[in-house]
Amino acid sequence: METMLQWNTLNEIGQLDLLVDESYQIPVVIFKHSTRCSISSAALGRMQRGWTDQHMKAKAYYLDLIAHRDVSNRIALLFDVEHQSPQVIVVRNSKAVYDASHSMILPDDLVPHLK
Repeated sequence: METMLQWNTLNEIGQLDLLVDESYQIPVVIFKHSTRCSISSAALGRMQRGWTDQHMKAKAYYLDLIAHRDVSNRIALLFDVEHQSPQVIVVRNSKAVYDASHSMILPDDLVPHLK
């Protein structure tokens, strides 16, 4: 089955201003992925397999944090969340309203924060 999840690539600090602006109109989901980590790969798979119609209210961003650690560091500061890898963050109205890491990344847990 093909995933409904369409990632937007996040690879520049300058994109964060746009992401914050978008968060006033639509919930934004940031997935921080370590391409060197099997736990991160498993979390990415859960996100892709678990993305449903209920998640379509959000815009999803994918960050390769190995290649773009500067962006990951800025996210931690901007949204006042501790850096984790892997990590999912939901942003609404410029604020992180939910974050989870490692095996706690479960797509169904995002749904209440996307309304």
